Amino acid sequence: MSNHTNPSGNAATLVIVAHPDLKTSRINKRLTSELERRGNVTVHRLYETYPDEKIDVAREQALLLAHDRIVLQFPFYWYSSPSLLKKWMDEVFELGFAHGNSGDKLKGKELLIAISSGGARSMYEAGGFHNYSYSELLRPFQQSANLTGMIYRRHFVVSGIREVSDDQLEKYAMDYADYVERTRTLPLKRR
Repeated sequence: MSNHTNPSGNAATLVIVAHPDLKTSRINKRLTSELERRGNVTVHRLYETYPDEKIDVAREQALLLAHDRIVLQFPFYWYSSPSLLKKWMDEVFELGFAHGNSGDKLKGKELLIAISSGGARSMYEAGGFHNYSYSELLRPFQQSANLTGMIYRRHFVVSGIREVSDDQLEKYAMDYADYVERTRTLPLKRR
């Protein structure tokens, strides 16, 4: 990992916010605004940057190279990410950059996933409504980290978004910003 730092002295962190309509999102908008209020991370709004979905791969790769910790923040749609984030990964994590013989540019960087979902946390467990845990459903992101040599960290989840009170949302926003800003995060626990 390189020695990029932000004003707080922590590792340089890039938060890629992939919400198709962030302005109307109560949860993701608040999480993002708390990160921006603190000013210790680079917030990159994917849908605002690429409304035409034409991704500037060189620009995105340069952003990744300039940061040590990458956070993918998105609403959990159909057990995955919104389509632009998938397209972004398909194009930016290209052979020769993120994987393959000379594709080691992301090696050693941290990858954190932050999601919001409509269902209650209990719906995302063995025997629950969705049959699988968040950890299981996020395996493609973990495997992407493995393939690229990134260090996959424990995910952050705001679940049951329709029932989150204003006070709970404030706590989530503070906890999320603390999670993102940490110099060291706990590795993913194996189940």
